[in-house]
Amino acid sequence: MEEKLLDLLSSLPDEILCRVIAFLPCESALETSFLSTRWRELWNTALVQRGTIEAAATAISGFLTQFDERDPLRQPRKLRYHFCKDGVLLATIAANNKLYVDFSAGKQGFSKQFGWQLELNRQNLTYLQPSSSTAATFVKTLHLKSVSSQLTSEAVSSMVSNFQFLENLKIVECNGLEALEIDAGLKLLSLTILDCPQLKSVHMRSSKLRYFKYRGLLPWLWPEDHFNLKDAMLDFRQGPGDISFKSGDFDATLLTIKNAETLTLCRWTFETLIWPSISCILSHFQFYKLKELWWIDNYTERYNSDALISFLKQCPALEQLFVTIDPSSYSIPNSTATYSKQVNRNPELEHLKVMKMEGFRNQEDEILLAEQLRKLATVDPQIMATSDRNGSRSFVKVPSHQPKLQCGSYLERVPPRSQNGKRANKFAQVMGSEVYPKHAHMGP
Repeated sequence: MEEKLLDLLSSLPDEILCRVIAFLPCESALETSFLSTRWRELWNTALVQRGTIEAAATAISGFLTQFDERDPLRQPRKLRYHFCKDGVLLATIAANNKLYVDFSAGKQGFSKQFGWQLELNRQNLTYLQPSSSTAATFVKTLHLKSVSSQLTSEAVSSMVSNFQFLENLKIVECNGLEALEIDAGLKLLSLTILDCPQLKSVHMRSSKLRYFKYRGLLPWLWPEDHFNLKDAMLDFRQGPGDISFKSGDFDATLLTIKNAETLTLCRWTFETLIWPSISCILSHFQFYKLKELWWIDNYTERYNSDALISFLKQCPALEQLFVTIDPSSYSIPNSTATYSKQVNRNPELEHLKVMKMEGFRNQEDEILLAEQLRKLATVDPQIMATSDRNGSRSFVKVPSHQPKLQCGSYLERVPPRSQNGKRANKFAQVMGSEVYPKHAHMGP
């Protein structure tokens, strides 16, 4: 009966289906796109326009002006704008005041290097034209993908500056982008920059920024206004590129992450840019609020945890720790391993609940690190490990003489003998379908 009713509805004209959707709450309206291909086509209808690249900002502003949240399909939610010979801009309105602007559909030839200077949240809305005012107040989140040198710096600045209430800005896969300057005022809360391979400098003026995520080669980071990040992803596993850095060059960024609650950090970044600055002031510098850490590391023969342990001793509030071994991650040649010995105090990790390791070369290295973590923690945390070879395992303590046995959802492995012959630590193979936690920054 339900299938017949759905077929009956699907056979109605587009105009009537759009009116039906207009009476639904926003989330329910979006779910209709999953009913069938017929319904999905309603949401994928695109308005097609042609023009010059200089007029792209005006076209997007006009496109947003026609959008009505109370009747989301009265006008298409997508704009396909053709410019130059092979350039294509696809603008898509998504839920929760999001706008996606994607240039990847056009021809992606060689992109010369370029820079952007973006000024946000500065313009007085009383001087905006009605169409600009609509765009300014509607868009809270802007995603820019694959913007190339075809779009001039002036065109990008003109487009972005229309969104005067922008709170979240995401820039992804913009080949050729070499320098980025953002004057964000008081509104911008989140900035994400992913996979822009030529980017060499990021200059930020924003006193309210709370979330910063970066993945790629380490650029010059210049946070001009002081702000305390709550969430920071500094995924510099690709290394420093061809730029020469000294530890003092990172101090301004270090101050912005000092009070972060969630952090992603690479070992080489700590060794080269953070440790030299804090090693002489350990009694005065701590990451007091850090609760969740994703540590990205690399090694060839035996894992050396000195750098990680030294960092953990500066994180008294840590609750969750994730350690990833990435063979492709940059590492410092001939790195010393004396960090933990140089730390004067030895605070305990009183709040550590979960520790997860992934990508380690062998179980011996996993067990060694797990033992070191247990010595720092006041209460035994849940410790897990995952690898392609051994699957997912939980860390348990068993007597060294205990034979191989099966217990509940775990397949217990024969443990290695400890030096005193009384007890030893080992991992148990997970047999069930347990769901292990992931760091907030993990994922595509």
